Amino acid sequence: MSTSTEFVTWFRSAAPYIRNFSGQTFVIAFDGDVIEEGNFTELTHDINLLVSVGVKVVLVHGARPQIERALKTKKIKPVLSSARIRVTDEQTLNCVKEANGRLGLEIEALLSMGLPNTPLAGSPIRVTSGNFVIAQPKGVISGVDHLYSGDVRKVRYEAIKKRLDDGELVLISPLGYSATGEIFNLTHEDVSTEVAVAINANKLIYLSDQAGLSDKKGNLLRELTTSALKLQAKNKLTDPIQDRVRAGLIKASEGGVDRLHVIDRKINGGILLELFTHEGIGTMISRDPLETVRNATLDDIGGILSLIEPLENEGVLIKRPRENLETEIQKFTIVEHDGLIVGCVALNPFKKEKIGELACLAVHPTFQHAGVGERLLKAIEANCIKQKLGHVFVLTIASSHWFLENGFKKTSLTNLPKAKAKLYNYQRSSKIYIKAIK
Repeated sequence: MSTSTEFVTWFRSAAPYIRNFSGQTFVIAFDGDVIEEGNFTELTHDINLLVSVGVKVVLVHGARPQIERALKTKKIKPVLSSARIRVTDEQTLNCVKEANGRLGLEIEALLSMGLPNTPLAGSPIRVTSGNFVIAQPKGVISGVDHLYSGDVRKVRYEAIKKRLDDGELVLISPLGYSATGEIFNLTHEDVSTEVAVAINANKLIYLSDQAGLSDKKGNLLRELTTSALKLQAKNKLTDPIQDRVRAGLIKASEGGVDRLHVIDRKINGGILLELFTHEGIGTMISRDPLETVRNATLDDIGGILSLIEPLENEGVLIKRPRENLETEIQKFTIVEHDGLIVGCVALNPFKKEKIGELACLAVHPTFQHAGVGERLLKAIEANCIKQKLGHVFVLTIASSHWFLENGFKKTSLTNLPKAKAKLYNYQRSSKIYIKAIK
C-alpha cells in the first residue's frame, strides 16, 4: 500500500472521530517530565490539531521533577508522610511556587509559537490561566500536619467554561488558593480529575510514564470498564502516583466523564494515535462496555455496507442487491464497538427443514483477531435456538479453517434445503459446512 493510499485510508477512518469531537471538551493532564524530556513541542502540535477541529482543551500540568530539582538545589530534604503524601512546609512551598511559575510561563511560550513549516504556522493558541481552583489544607493525617499540602475544595467551572467558549485554551497549575489568600500545593492528578468532573468534560487524558494500565502479568489493558478498574484498584501498587491515577480515573468516570485515557507520554503523536484510530495505543476506560452485539436496524446499513463491499469486490462474498439489504435487515446481527460497526452476519432460516444459513459474515480488518467473528457466531447459534433450528450451514470460499475450528463439519449439497441447493453456483465451487445446534 502506497503512502498516499495509507493516508487516505487513515483520514477516512478518522473522519467520524473528527466529526464527533467537534465541540467536545478534553482535559489533558501531564507531569513536568514532558517538559524535562523535551517532548512538549510535539505535544503542542497535537493540541493545536485538536483545537483546529473544534475541541475545547484544558491542560493541567504537574511539576514534580522541577520541584525535586529546586529542593535539591536549596538542600531541602523532601518529607513524605506515612500516607505517602508530600508534607509542604513554608520552604518547600516557596520551591513549589517557583517551579510551577517557571514551568507555567515556559508552557505558555511553547503554546504561543507560530513557527513557519510547523503545524502551528500562523495559528498560535490563545492561552489563559488563573485562580480557577479553590483549595483547602489536607490537615492532620495519621498524626502528621501536612501544612501547605492541600486538596481541591472547589473548581470555578463557570470561569473555565467562559474561557473555553471564547476559543481559549485553559492552562491550570497544581496550585490552589484559599479564601484567606493562602496557596496550597496540590497534585496534577487530583486537579485534573476535579476539573474534568466540574466542567463535565467528555474526556480526561493522562500522559503517563507507562504505556497504559496493565494487568498482574504486566500486559497492557486496552479497554476497561469503571467496575473492572475498581476491582483492579483494590490491589494497591508500590507506586503511589499510579494508585492516585487509578483513583482519579474512577472518580472522574463516576463523576460523569464519558471516556478516560492513559497513554505513554514518550510516543510522538500519542494523543492522535489514541483518539483517531480504532485500536488506540494506551488504555481507555468507560462506564459501560464499549462493545455490544445487537440486532441490526436500517440505521446500520451504511456501516454494514462498509464491511461487505470490500469482500464483494474481492469475490469473497456474492454481491447483494442493496434493496434486499433493506428488506432483510432484520436477519442481520452486528457487533458495534464504540459507535463503529466492526462485524456483521445474517441468518436465513429454512423453518420447514429446521435449518438456518449463516450468510454475509464480515469483520473489520482491525478487529479480525479480537474474537468478533466468534461472538457473531454465538449470536447466530442463539438465534437458531430461538427459532427452533437444529442446524446451521454456511457456503464459503475463503474461511474453511475458521469454520472447522468453530465446530462446523464439511457436508454435501444434498444436505442443504432444496430451495438453497437449486441456487448453488457451481462456478464459485463454494465449500459447504454444517454445525449442529445444541
